[in-house]
Amino acid sequence: MADPQPPAPDTDDEEQKVALNPKQEEVVDDRRAASALIVHEVVRRQGIEELERPAASLMWSGITAGIAIGLSLLGKAVMDTAVPAGPWTPLLQSLGYSLGFVVVILGRMQLFTESTLSAVLPLATEPSARNLLRTLRLWAIVLAANLVGTFAFAGFAMLGGLGVEQAAELVRVSGAVLHHQGLDGFLAGIPSGILLASVVWTLPSAEGQKITLIVLLTGLIDLGGFAHIVAGAAEMWVLVIHGDMGAGQAFGFFVPVLFGNIVGGSLLFALLAHAQVRGEIVD
Repeated sequence: MADPQPPAPDTDDEEQKVALNPKQEEVVDDRRAASALIVHEVVRRQGIEELERPAASLMWSGITAGIAIGLSLLGKAVMDTAVPAGPWTPLLQSLGYSLGFVVVILGRMQLFTESTLSAVLPLATEPSARNLLRTLRLWAIVLAANLVGTFAFAGFAMLGGLGVEQAAELVRVSGAVLHHQGLDGFLAGIPSGILLASVVWTLPSAEGQKITLIVLLTGLIDLGGFAHIVAGAAEMWVLVIHGDMGAGQAFGFFVPVLFGNIVGGSLLFALLAHAQVRGEIVD
């Protein structure tokens, strides 16, 4: 007969092996990184808040986010024209690309790719038909609103709102979406989904460094040549309005990249992030 296993040491008793005064204990608690369970709960509750918002609130927030994400496209164009070309140009363009994401994420606007993590954690924690329908409702409203907002930005830019020279530069930098068609678009969308989910997951632990975090992770989308469905939609609309992209090409970009972002943000990042704390969640 096997010997019984010794009981696991009590965590509190183990922590008290080093005697600290109350002030030192407070310093330790302040400097201790939040556990994965705490981060999961912060993001999950944020997702619940989003799921319960009225449709009108989601719609207007999503439209605003779509317009604001156009700043990413504008940032790329400005960085490309304002600075002499050189080996640093792609890096500067990636910094410009992150501008729209900084505004949208810190402004707590509804961006579809953020919800591929936050809205999925409540569903993963409590799988049910109700939660599935709430998630699909949120996705549908936010994605449609983001598309309206990006179209509004592209229409304003291409109809002279930013000037002829700037509009021509927007067309030039938007040409990247022509390479994200079919399977290539799907594969390019997966890393973007993971990167945006990473932003949402790490923000609760990034006090004082949120802008740096957003700039680094979203800038990598452009620098790596990946595809983001909302920022890419702004580029898509620019090319459609200018006549450089037909309906078939737009569809061939939009659908694969959309599913790539969902796979990266939800099926890979969100479910794996949930799996690491599943055993610690009390049913």
